[in-house]
Amino acid sequence: MEVKDIVDLETIKTNMSAKNKDDALKELTELLLLNGYITDAEGFMKDIYVRESEGQTGIGNYIAIPHGKSNFVKKIGVAIGIIEEEIPWETLDGKGVKAIILFAVGNDNEGAQNHLKLLSLFARKLGNDEVVENILQAKKAEDVKAAFSN
Repeated sequence: MEVKDIVDLETIKTNMSAKNKDDALKELTELLLLNGYITDAEGFMKDIYVRESEGQTGIGNYIAIPHGKSNFVKKIGVAIGIIEEEIPWETLDGKGVKAIILFAVGNDNEGAQNHLKLLSLFARKLGNDEVVENILQAKKAEDVKAAFSN
């Protein structure tokens, strides 16, 4: 599994106008629902917030990777949102967030393994400052996918 194989242009939204974490998560959850990754937006959101209550998902460099495992996930995927204005988020570096990478993984053993694989794959990409800069500057979905493909 490669990051570029998981990133779906239909679940990437640039120029988001979300003003807070909840708005951003709702928008990305709707993308996952519309594209058949999850079966229930409300249930999926509850599972995300369960994970959010356990610890920070803002990893620094204006990036957050919320990732609730959920029984409402039909197929593994990721929704990515790019926001021009920084929004408040609990982060390791105390800054806000401009890019959100929301994982959709099942709540079973296979889901747990996929969850770890995804975190590892994305963490490697997000450890590269050039990739992060390209993501934060992305104006369209194709730019985001290209940033993760390098």
